[in-house]
Amino acid sequence: MRSAIAFLLSVAACAQPAPEQQAQPRSEAEPPVQGYRLVATYPHDPGAFTQGLFWLDGRLWESTGHVGASTIREVDLASGRVLRSVDIPPGLFGEGIVNWGDEILSITWQDGMGFRWDRRSFRQTGRWSYAHEGWGLTQDGRHIIMSDGSPVLRFLDPGTMREIRRITVTSAGQPVARLNELEYVNGEILANVWMSSRIARIDPGSGRVTGWIDLAALAAEAGANEDSVLNGIAYDAERDRLFVTGKYWPRLYEIDLVPAAPPRR
Repeated sequence: MRSAIAFLLSVAACAQPAPEQQAQPRSEAEPPVQGYRLVATYPHDPGAFTQGLFWLDGRLWESTGHVGASTIREVDLASGRVLRSVDIPPGLFGEGIVNWGDEILSITWQDGMGFRWDRRSFRQTGRWSYAHEGWGLTQDGRHIIMSDGSPVLRFLDPGTMREIRRITVTSAGQPVARLNELEYVNGEILANVWMSSRIARIDPGSGRVTGWIDLAALAAEAGANEDSVLNGIAYDAERDRLFVTGKYWPRLYEIDLVPAAPPRR
């Protein structure tokens, strides 16, 4: 069998055009890396294993993970105080959340189960299932956008939660794995990359990373152990404020983005 396979491989190799005849792939430039300016610092629950974050109606809305500690919370920005909280059903590992109308949608990690919650009462109003892992959620006004830890982002119908389309996220032509918490900001998707101190800026049409936001200094300040990774992006569109935090971080930060330095010649 091994010799037959070798023969077939040799035939296939002979059938290939010579190297000079083959089309050469076009290399893509590395996306620019930009920094930030710290605007303000706020308290954050250091016991929160942050999975999802968004801003709405003057409040932060946050989800936390781990079986037995998975919650959805309404949080006061100035004090970091949890105003209301609801537990994810027992035995499940909570992940990202997103608002849609009067609802909050939430997902679970490896349980293939998502939930609908009434945002005013925190009452569970529905559920749906999916056949892959659940990591992060955001929305663009038309679709729910979901990450699963791979380079793929799925665009879902908000009513049925069925997949409409998907994109593969790439940077300089290479797939970007471990896409985690998401936030839709001014026509692009911001994504935490798990175990990284950078946020990817993603074109939702092509999936290409158009730039990286380097938050290494914040991560070094806040991260106390290997689990204390950057994870949590929220955007206040009305006041153009961007917030970031991480798992078990004692602080939440408001930042302004600094333009990337021009490339050297």
